[in-house]
Amino acid sequence: MRFNHFLSSYYPDVSYPGQRLFNDMVDQAKFADVLGYDAVSIPEHHLLNVLLTPAPLQMAVKVAAVTERVEIVTSIAVLPLHDMRIFAGEVIQADMLCDGRLILGVGRGAFKYEMERLGVAMDDTRECFDESLAVLEALLTKEEVSWDGKYYKFDPITVMPRPMRKQQLMIAALAPPAIFHCAKRGMHVQTTPLEGNNQMMMDQVAAFHQGKAQADQPNELKLSLLRVCYTAENQQDADDKLVLTNNYFKRFDNVFTGPGQVQNGQIEPLERTQTIEELSKSVLICPAAEMVDRLSLYKEAGIDEIILNANIGASQNEVLDAMQRFAEDVMPHFK
Repeated sequence: MRFNHFLSSYYPDVSYPGQRLFNDMVDQAKFADVLGYDAVSIPEHHLLNVLLTPAPLQMAVKVAAVTERVEIVTSIAVLPLHDMRIFAGEVIQADMLCDGRLILGVGRGAFKYEMERLGVAMDDTRECFDESLAVLEALLTKEEVSWDGKYYKFDPITVMPRPMRKQQLMIAALAPPAIFHCAKRGMHVQTTPLEGNNQMMMDQVAAFHQGKAQADQPNELKLSLLRVCYTAENQQDADDKLVLTNNYFKRFDNVFTGPGQVQNGQIEPLERTQTIEELSKSVLICPAAEMVDRLSLYKEAGIDEIILNANIGASQNEVLDAMQRFAEDVMPHFK
């Protein structure tokens, strides 16, 4: 099983300098590279203090410049917010500047507040994403591409320079039917149960493997699963980090499934119905020995890669310490 550290740029205290926030993410990427993580992932979100990275390809190039071996994944680039004629060239350039370590994770967007304030109706994102993905794939693989669709109409163009390799694509999907169809089409899949229970996760995993079984080249397909994951020093540390995680989801839920109450870029934390005890069973926040036991179930389920989100409001030093505990006390059991 592979391990991928999520550079999630959580920003609950906006008095913390923005430059320092992004420098923290770069330092985490450097540390992940040294510790032996397989990859790092970079989100794309705008106008909000959760998962705040407005330019993931720009961050990917920075990370590549200060690391040597980790793969660099967008998790995820929001296609309906981009013009594919421009974005295709940006992807090619970023992959070249990342020395071929870029994996392009793409999706349709998750936060209505964000999408609609940037001019994309949430109800249109599925249809817009499907056409955008088709345009992007065409531009990355063919020359003199023309298009006559609902969202794109253009005469023949060739994106320059041409890619140095076939770009690895990964599709973000949450619903099991969507996961099934992506895998069946022969696409790597990135998913997450968020704070959902293990049954929700197992349904997602089963859908991937059912679709993968019907793909033309199933052995090449990979399932990546994003989970809040913090290797605690002890049980008291784990309990403290669960409180922070609950506060994180108070903001996340507001813009993901809730009313989208945002003021001056700050998401209002709303009360949740899920108890902290219930949350503890859905996220991976525990000391190392328990972490090994819980991740063994993920491996047995057939999950190829875990994307680990340790940025849930702890300090930078605490996150770095948790990363090191995971690398030294957990990863060796799965390598």
